[in-house]
Amino acid sequence: MARQRRAVVIGGSMSGLLAGIMLARRGWAVDIYERVASELAGRGAGIVAQAELIARLNALKLDTRDLGVAMTTRQILDRDGHAAATIACPQVLTSWERVYRVLRDAFPAARYHRGASLTGFAQSAKGVAAQFSDGDTVEADVLIGADGLRSTVRQQCLPDVAPLYAGYVAWRALLPERAIPSELFELMTFCLPPGEQCLGYPVAGPDNDLRPGQRRYNVVWYRPADEAAELPWLLTDESGVTHSISIPPPLIRRDATAAMRAAAERLLAPQFRAIVRLIDEPILQPIYDLESPRLAFGRVAIIGDAAFVARPHVAAGVSKAADDAAALAEALDGDDVDAALRRFEAARLPDNKKIIERARHLGAYLQATQTAEERARSERHGIPEAVLAETAVLDFLYG
Repeated sequence: MARQRRAVVIGGSMSGLLAGIMLARRGWAVDIYERVASELAGRGAGIVAQAELIARLNALKLDTRDLGVAMTTRQILDRDGHAAATIACPQVLTSWERVYRVLRDAFPAARYHRGASLTGFAQSAKGVAAQFSDGDTVEADVLIGADGLRSTVRQQCLPDVAPLYAGYVAWRALLPERAIPSELFELMTFCLPPGEQCLGYPVAGPDNDLRPGQRRYNVVWYRPADEAAELPWLLTDESGVTHSISIPPPLIRRDATAAMRAAAERLLAPQFRAIVRLIDEPILQPIYDLESPRLAFGRVAIIGDAAFVARPHVAAGVSKAADDAAALAEALDGDDVDAALRRFEAARLPDNKKIIERARHLGAYLQATQTAEERARSERHGIPEAVLAETAVLDFLYG
């Protein structure tokens, strides 16, 4: 009998689970190792369940009937709160937790290992050995780095590749449906102060509750922040510690939050000013992108946000992870792992680069500083009609 091939997946979030499920369905023995000891949480992140993602989940025979809130219409509010433009754009809006739970429940609990921090790996012609901080070494035929923006796997393979700050941040929050006027809740709504973007849309409620009245409203406000001065100020907590990449919400300084609230009163439409007043503990998310020149390294591959991180405006993160996982699983049907991973890399590099470039185009007008090329992008993609029609729409990739 043929020996069952084994895959080690580093990272237990979306891309890791998608890869694990798809490989297991093809007969691989798969173990997922997640560095966080507690159950993962997305801090209330709202996401667009793109049609391509839903098709991938359906192909895995996962239940997508109650994946999120179906929305049909988008609008832009002017400074006085009037609808300046409206378009039809049917989509399913959901939360990170909802999609994560669908995937987590589909993967065997006994093969999902929490609190397992990778320290490095070594590979040979016969396999790859993953080393963990508790001293364990796990051997496999292939190792998949699905460990996100701060990927340990990528750092060993591509030590010079690092996240690139985009020049702006997002203030985010989730609010209960009952606090939001119904005429606002049922639409994806934008407000566009000069050089900024605020938007809101409905997602599932606590414990993935989709009953009317029990859902939540996801609000995101993108604001320019200079990398040299303002970003360090935003990432410095009350005790004077400056955090790298991001800052936990409880540690955001009160004066930073107060400045954001004061700006809302000056800049946003009345509906969004009222929403900002309701936010008790906002989340601050500096926006980064990351682009890897390679995805395959012998018996090691990187996928999802470990390999490419796009600015949020394309809403392609989970769809991209699903496409990566599907291409990887299909390529690994062959016996030669090295050749399979090269095929995977050739299939996925072009689309990932296209997503990164599109996201940079859509976000150029939000940056604190711009090159001449970025100013030209702003003129094309920063006008209200373009924002309304292009945000979170993947026609550029799948159309």
